[in-house]
Amino acid sequence: MPSELSAYVSDPTPGRGALRPARSWLHSDAPSLSLNGAWRFRLSPTASVAQDFAAEGFDDHGWESIPVPSHWVLEGDGAHGRPIYTNIQFPFPIDPPHVPDENPTGDYRRHFAMPAGWSDAERIVLRFDGVESLFRVWVNGVEIGSAGGSRLAHEFDVTRTVRPGDNVVAVRVHQWSAASYVEDQDQWWLPGIFRDVTLTARPAGGIEDVWLRTGFRDGRGRVEAEITAEASAFPVTLRIPELGVEQVWATADDVRPVDAGEVEPWSAERPRLYDATVSTAAESIALRVGFRTVEIRGDRFLVNGRRVVFHGVNRHEAHPVRGRVFDEEHAREDLARMKRFNVNAIRTSHYPPHPRLLDLADELGFWVVLECDLETHGFEKGGWAGNPSDDPAWREAYLDRIRRTVERDKNHPSIVIWSLGNESGTGSNLAAMSAWVHARDAERPVHYEGDYTGEYTDVYSRMYASVPDTERIGRDGTDTPLLNCTPAQSARQRAKPFLLCEYAHAMGNGPGALDQYEALVHEHPRLHGGFVWEWRDHGILATAPDGTPYHAYGGDFGEVVHDGNFVMDGMLLSDDVPTPSLYEYKAVVQPVRFVFDGDKVAVTNLRHSADTSDLRFRWRVEHDGTPVDAGDLEVPVVAAGESGWVSLPPVPVAPEGETWLTIEAVLATAAPWAPEGHVVATVQSDRSPDVPVPAVRHRTGWRPDAGTLILGAAQFVDGSLVSLAGRAVTGPRLELFRAPTDNDESPSDGVEESDASVPGVSNAELWRRDGLDRLTARRVSVDRPHDKADALRTLDKVSAANSALFVMVESVWSLEAGELELRVEIEPSSGWTTVWPRIGIRFDLPDGAAPVDGAEWFGLGPSESYPDSLRAARTGRFSSGIDDLSVDYARPQETGHRSELRRLTITSTGAEVFRVETLPDTHGRRPGFTLSRHTPQELARAGHPYELPASTTSRLTIDAAQHGLGSRSCGPDVWPEFALRPEARTIRLRIWAG
Repeated sequence: MPSELSAYVSDPTPGRGALRPARSWLHSDAPSLSLNGAWRFRLSPTASVAQDFAAEGFDDHGWESIPVPSHWVLEGDGAHGRPIYTNIQFPFPIDPPHVPDENPTGDYRRHFAMPAGWSDAERIVLRFDGVESLFRVWVNGVEIGSAGGSRLAHEFDVTRTVRPGDNVVAVRVHQWSAASYVEDQDQWWLPGIFRDVTLTARPAGGIEDVWLRTGFRDGRGRVEAEITAEASAFPVTLRIPELGVEQVWATADDVRPVDAGEVEPWSAERPRLYDATVSTAAESIALRVGFRTVEIRGDRFLVNGRRVVFHGVNRHEAHPVRGRVFDEEHAREDLARMKRFNVNAIRTSHYPPHPRLLDLADELGFWVVLECDLETHGFEKGGWAGNPSDDPAWREAYLDRIRRTVERDKNHPSIVIWSLGNESGTGSNLAAMSAWVHARDAERPVHYEGDYTGEYTDVYSRMYASVPDTERIGRDGTDTPLLNCTPAQSARQRAKPFLLCEYAHAMGNGPGALDQYEALVHEHPRLHGGFVWEWRDHGILATAPDGTPYHAYGGDFGEVVHDGNFVMDGMLLSDDVPTPSLYEYKAVVQPVRFVFDGDKVAVTNLRHSADTSDLRFRWRVEHDGTPVDAGDLEVPVVAAGESGWVSLPPVPVAPEGETWLTIEAVLATAAPWAPEGHVVATVQSDRSPDVPVPAVRHRTGWRPDAGTLILGAAQFVDGSLVSLAGRAVTGPRLELFRAPTDNDESPSDGVEESDASVPGVSNAELWRRDGLDRLTARRVSVDRPHDKADALRTLDKVSAANSALFVMVESVWSLEAGELELRVEIEPSSGWTTVWPRIGIRFDLPDGAAPVDGAEWFGLGPSESYPDSLRAARTGRFSSGIDDLSVDYARPQETGHRSELRRLTITSTGAEVFRVETLPDTHGRRPGFTLSRHTPQELARAGHPYELPASTTSRLTIDAAQHGLGSRSCGPDVWPEFALRPEARTIRLRIWAG
């Protein structure tokens, strides 16, 4: 690479040339021209110093056409390179500020006609809202300037180079640059012009920038205006028609705060916005203002004087086809979906989003932590040596990034905290960023998780703190030092509001223990909730060799360095399908809480500021899952933070079955994000009478026997079940293995983990070590009673190759009053040292003439549930097709378990195959079930859904117990209460067939 070019791409200077100062993204009536659309495009494998392509007369007809905005690696079916996914790693040598000579470079060109009348403009501005990572601009062959900062807006003054009629703009984009070292976010590297390109005619006497700082106190609103304009632009008029505000400022010196009178405050629950304009004779700016005051009092974070609890998600800009290219319709639905699942906050990880997203956040209502485009995580590998965060040569780059972040988005009421960035170590440059923010915006506090000791931030923040650690942070009076803190630093941090900027890593099937974190928030006011990592998977739509579409992750594009499926860690799948974890989250953070006491229920409104006038409450009673009565519950309006007791309706009780009372809080009228009747919160109460558990019939006098036996509709050969009502069925087979979840596959760090964990080793590795994925059985005996032919007993010793560990399994089949009953006793040997994934029995159901295609059940549903993820589940009757019982996680893994099963019907083309009723064990515990087309072993071997083999057999697993889910892929392990240790278990079933 020529030295001139090497110096250019390796220069950390954030911008050069005719680059304009950062300012707000405003809705102006000044003339503008979108340059989005088809551009001519050429991709080179290396950077080049040649600029001939920028010349006006350059012949680009041999070039390809590419849409702007887009990422070139997502266009052309791989012809323009491939995406690269890394979490922490840099995909190039760590040699700051230098990057490799192999530096894919895209050259863009397009013609545009300058509209008539623009020659009267005072200034013509060319705006780029997002280019990754370093770009250089020419207009009509004249170099205008360059800029770095991929997710930041840059404006260039092109007044002297544009002309009436035809113009040509040329842009050169380098994938790698010095800026790449500070953009090491956990996401795909996707180069190109991926946000809007706009040309604007700035009028003489126009408004360069506006900031309407709003406040709310004692029912009244306040506006402090900051107007950036030439003296000739005045007078400037502020209008808020709905409030009767019309304030004219004759000169800049006249600009004073304005009392807006009585207003409705803005909050995430009631996002009240007022239309406002700021205008001169030449230009009018339209804004939507929300009145709210952000402050910290002691260790409380308050908006409008009330404590905020963040029920938030970390949100990347990600789409399986477009990457980070913004689509407003999709974004609006995405945010509406968040609202429907009780999400009230967004952390913009780890960069400013497209500016329209923040308009939507203002409108729909979210608390937003707006994060700067900054992460240097890859330097952690070397102990943070060379980290730009403490290098003076990078100071201006850091300050430029935070300036462009704050200035662009400062008018949004939804933004309540500024965040300096993410996982960039610490250092003087971060402290300088914080100092600049405090000087520029004294109202909104500064966040940065990496400031462990609280030297320059206003809130204490951690990621993936365990439940006990979070509780220690929340408690008063504790002298336990905090992470990386001295006692004095710990005391300083405990005096601040605390939030979990990342927790509950939602990778694959998980996380668990969401309810434990939520309980702490209500117990300790210093704790202000947090942000789940993360909202959605980042899968890129690809095609398998057999033509099957799938969502690709790291390594699927042949990357040399990648981080696998760690990019698939959202509560929403890549194709917008909510996972069970999202339903669990909705239930855990629901804003209305119910507590039953006899014939009354306490209704508590957990909202920040909204009362319950927008809700109505309905109830229903079910007997064994069948509705028998329903109605509306008359609940007086409950103010935010208050409770009210309500009398319950008479509940008809089933004399022998189960009686369940369900109460739901639903929207009384439609909201912009959900229809009337949308369920906001729900609770169930068990009103069943005590029913004795049928005793086990004890038999004596067993004798060895084998051969063929028929018990009711079941046929056995040498003690093994071979058919039910003439249909092939085999089992029960002991199943201790589950296809490891992403949490199961994650190594333990030994910190506050289960006492069965091994530091540095994953549970999945331990399970494979112990052979749980390859168990074999040796039949010890087959017995029949001496006096009757209505029972069969088998005893099996189950173990794995190269292991002395074993499990004894006794299965007793019997006819009890003409009904087929199975009792399985599972007893492990001594010597097991790790947790087990499950304790269950499996039946295999070959397709035959009519394949199994679904299930109906009475138990917990409708979605899957696990020991530490049960809050979204309710007791009732449910049905599902077999394929819908599982979740199509990007990497196949354990999925589909339904807990606390009472009755199950296996179906084929709508007809019953057989029915199962479970009986509780001596501790009152009921098993769960999983119905799948694949075995756990087949799921575990597949890296993607399309790699699963074609199946001609369905698998029914009845689990006495399952190990919890936890959050160990990036966070705490399964809580000890939900860890499954090897233990004796009993499964009792009644089976009907025929």
